[in-house]
Amino acid sequence: MSDVKKVVLAYSGGLDTSVIVRWLIETFNCEVVCFAADVGQKEELTGLREKALNTGASKCYIEDLTEEFVRDFVFPALRANAIYEGTYLLGTSLARPLIAKRQVEIARMENADAVCHGATGKGNDQVRFEMTFMALEPNIRIISPWKDDRWTLTSRDAMIDYAEKYRIPITISKKKPYSEDRNLLHISHEGGILEDPWAEAPENIFVLTKSPENAPDKPTYVEIDFEEGNPVAVDGTRMSPAKLLDHLNIVAGANGIGRVDMVENRFVGMKSRGVYETPGGTVLWAAHRAVESLTVDREVMLLRDGLTPKIAQLMYNGFWYAPEMEVLQKFVDESQKDVTGTARMKLYKGNCIVAGRKSPHSLYSEEFATFDKDAVYDQKDATGFIRLNALRMRIRALLNK
Repeated sequence: MSDVKKVVLAYSGGLDTSVIVRWLIETFNCEVVCFAADVGQKEELTGLREKALNTGASKCYIEDLTEEFVRDFVFPALRANAIYEGTYLLGTSLARPLIAKRQVEIARMENADAVCHGATGKGNDQVRFEMTFMALEPNIRIISPWKDDRWTLTSRDAMIDYAEKYRIPITISKKKPYSEDRNLLHISHEGGILEDPWAEAPENIFVLTKSPENAPDKPTYVEIDFEEGNPVAVDGTRMSPAKLLDHLNIVAGANGIGRVDMVENRFVGMKSRGVYETPGGTVLWAAHRAVESLTVDREVMLLRDGLTPKIAQLMYNGFWYAPEMEVLQKFVDESQKDVTGTARMKLYKGNCIVAGRKSPHSLYSEEFATFDKDAVYDQKDATGFIRLNALRMRIRALLNK
């Protein structure tokens, strides 16, 4: 690493990366180029370029990746109904491969020797960043301070002291050491009191969602239109992917939708507790499933649902650019060709309820499904159907006797 001259750092302006700018300069005597991806973190980007330059960076790229994030990362996860461990809608997991991809592209533009991230050696983000770096630029040098022997800032308190020493402005304090990661899909909260899985998350940490107790006393209805598995309109108004998700975040958040408190299994092997707010995503996942229930064949649905946990695991663990992900996504996309229609959702005090669904490709037939008299289904046919399906069990029972 002694010949490192220029490094592109994935920069958020938070505690870790603010400190890392100065640490890279001191450790490698190199030029630091910061890259901040706008994936929907809103006001957090205000003043970021000035902060990076004042900390010692030579440049700071700030790029709006919101549309690409939702279109090419969130929506593919939605089409797969990907939910990690049955609970987590993968907010952070989906943003990291996009950020790392663009970071590699900037490194090429800048003729940089290395890329750097601020993820710790305990978490998932280190894997997501580095797997993407290696998949897209296999010979790139990777600097991971938390795994470097020269890194001595092994606690948040130590980093805060370091920031104070070099007068690096930070927003975190020793009294409120919560770690937050925000994008258009969610915001996550970790650390501090949240490291105790028995402690209830304090109300003051929540950003995107109103508490269900304080949500409106009347339900809000929204209608979401889908085309081939992708949401395209809300209440009849077509929107771009990022604008649609942003709109639903506001509507769903006001109704207390999307709070999740879970203990999850990190890829590296430990369990961790995270509190997530995913208001718009929660509505989209439920609405998408409602349209699928009308339009996807039973056996195709069974196959896709069997693959969903694996797809979610691959996304969570950082294998976005792995060959198996390409194959699985092609299968998912094929299954979505008829997932076109509308779901009507009822949002009420933290509850996201399907109130109706319709589709021009609906496989649902009222003539066949009715409990009233019909002329299209002979109920006597079910006798042979059941006897044939039960044949192997009857033979087994007879032999056991």
